[in-house]
Amino acid sequence: MANPRKVLDFLDVAGDWDPSLLLVMAGAVAVTAVFFRPLIRKKQVTFERTAIDAPLVIGAAVFGIGWGIGGYCPGPALTALSNLSAEALVFVAAMVAGGMLAKIRLSPGSLAQR
Repeated sequence: MANPRKVLDFLDVAGDWDPSLLLVMAGAVAVTAVFFRPLIRKKQVTFERTAIDAPLVIGAAVFGIGWGIGGYCPGPALTALSNLSAEALVFVAAMVAGGMLAKIRLSPGSLAQR
């Protein structure tokens, strides 16, 4: 996941598709299914919001577009910073800026909440 070429090849289903990241996703889904569900049942994990609304859909779309363009997912992008590549630096800077904008937009008392 830290190699953007691998991610971009996975997303290129019409070209030279590399399905190897399916194993990573399957592992993540399996761990979530096994360990996260009991926490929800015991009420150890609660969610403030459960509705699928425009900000959620827009945020997911922006995340997907950024992942597709940059070839990085947030966690592996942080590990890629150790390579000191310009792409990783720009991606992480954009990721941090997006997070800060979302926090400002969703902060109590902001215009978006009124």
